[in-house]
Amino acid sequence: MATLPVYRWHLAPDGYATRRQLRARGLRPGGQGVAAQLERSRRRKGPLVAYLYRVDLAKPVRPMTPGRWAALAKANAARRICPACRTDAGYVIPPSLGTCVPCAYPDPATPPRSA
Repeated sequence: MATLPVYRWHLAPDGYATRRQLRARGLRPGGQGVAAQLERSRRRKGPLVAYLYRVDLAKPVRPMTPGRWAALAKANAARRICPACRTDAGYVIPPSLGTCVPCAYPDPATPPRSA
């Protein structure tokens, strides 16, 4: 197995891009493997690493189909439904709570919400 070329932060040659940089250009890696990596040193932790892909091998991003849009809308709607009271919270329920805020922190003075 060959080792990857390693470049310092901001010193990678032209023709390489991260996933985010590819996406900003309307591209995706398209099945190619990581071609190189960037490293930026951090004092107390290990190095910060970013993987680079070759731009010339990248493919265009696949367009969203009506079925994908529908699936995405359904998934986002499901993230708004509280599993405890089964109501639409009006916001994406934080995974740290697992329920809507009124269910996570019930106020003893108010009656519980019902579905």
